[in-house]
Amino acid sequence: MSKIASPVRFSDHFGFESSLLDSAGVLNPSLNVDTGLFIDPLLLGRSKHPEIGTGARASYEHHFTTVIKLLRGSKAQEDAAWRSASRYLSFPEIKWTCLGYGAQSVSGSGSGIEMTDHVIKTAKEIVDLGVEDPDLFVAMALFEEGFGPDRISDMTTNVILGDLLKFNARVLATLPVSAEPVTLRLRNGNTFDARLAINPFVKGGSPIVLVPADILRDLPIAKDWSDVADAAGKNQELRKRVNDQIAKLWTSKTLKDKDEIKRWALSNKDAFETLLDMLHGAEGTAYDLQGDPKGEVFWRRIAATLAAQQPLTINAPPQMDLVGVVTVVEQIIEQFRFLIEERRFSEEFYAGEVIRPEKAAQRLFFAVAYAYCKANNLDITPEADTGNGPVDFKVASGFTGRVLVEIKLSTNNKLLRGYFRQLETYKTAEETLKGYYVVVDVGKMGKKAKALRELNNQAEKRGDIVSPIVFIDGIRKPSASKL
Repeated sequence: MSKIASPVRFSDHFGFESSLLDSAGVLNPSLNVDTGLFIDPLLLGRSKHPEIGTGARASYEHHFTTVIKLLRGSKAQEDAAWRSASRYLSFPEIKWTCLGYGAQSVSGSGSGIEMTDHVIKTAKEIVDLGVEDPDLFVAMALFEEGFGPDRISDMTTNVILGDLLKFNARVLATLPVSAEPVTLRLRNGNTFDARLAINPFVKGGSPIVLVPADILRDLPIAKDWSDVADAAGKNQELRKRVNDQIAKLWTSKTLKDKDEIKRWALSNKDAFETLLDMLHGAEGTAYDLQGDPKGEVFWRRIAATLAAQQPLTINAPPQMDLVGVVTVVEQIIEQFRFLIEERRFSEEFYAGEVIRPEKAAQRLFFAVAYAYCKANNLDITPEADTGNGPVDFKVASGFTGRVLVEIKLSTNNKLLRGYFRQLETYKTAEETLKGYYVVVDVGKMGKKAKALRELNNQAEKRGDIVSPIVFIDGIRKPSASKL
């Protein structure tokens, strides 16, 4: 699992207010931590930015219409038309957008030779059915293994890079950011000249390509099964066109059998065009960066601003051994509790009326820990998993002790199992490891708190090394005007 450490936002590095990017409709990326959002090709035509809504969508359609013509003209694998189509379907990873699933880097995987070969064979089958819609390549993500969000985003970014650079030229002219002339060279042979800001957190420096917010999603539509299923279920004509067996798969909101969908979609032209209609019928809305329902960006703002807005002086221990680290971590946990219960940071657990996922709570704690460790110049480096997992405190040099803080929400059905697993870990660990189990009550606690305390007491009676359990009230507090 990748780790998150020392996030630096574009606006903070270049020294201007993030609101400038918000008003321009641009994502404020972190320069050394990928943002888990992706460019969705089905949102291009809806963008308010002319370089994207008109230019990028046209580039996208031209590119894949060309591929379709080549595949239609190909008579055998590896003939001239096939090889040309293969070159058009080679999409090297583009790291300059700082998007994807990476953590301590802004690099991804791109599409390799094996994936390109797999895609072109399936695309040839679809074209031979008589399908000519350039979005057929996006639809393939519904059933092709390995065709995930990163690959869809890489595919789209490669095709519209020239339009993105035009967008950057206009936006950067409005920002107090120095830009340098660069030549972008892709592994597929394409090159682009532009003036871009430079990312110093990538070895040797690297260009930064800013991305419009209105073409980003947490998952591209073609990977969001529930949206596509809704489109099929709500449209009477689509329901009639989909046979009962396939309809059941879609209305289940999960894709249980990709091979079955693929067999149906490739059975004839009508079937595949029905699949395309499902895809086009899905609600195409960009990710809500302000509400941030998945908790992808809010914690970065907190990490950058918390220490100034809610200052805390941490009493540094005389020695940064395991005991010293523990004293620091306990102060941070107490401040985390104070912020949530007394400073209404409980609001950060919610996006509108919906509770953000547990991953967001973990990242909130990381942001708090990072902000205060940095502000107090402590020789401790907190790290956080990109997915759910503990925040890991390590001494920056010397001593090898570690302190883990596991953040759980009361809504987690595996609350007890998680604590038991942590106890088992400590049975086999050396005495250089200590952990805390922090449970944030956002509702549905039920009898879990009592059961956790009993589990803790039983472990202590056996003489096991136990993790202290910290309960925090994260239930939404009424505003002062409503008290």
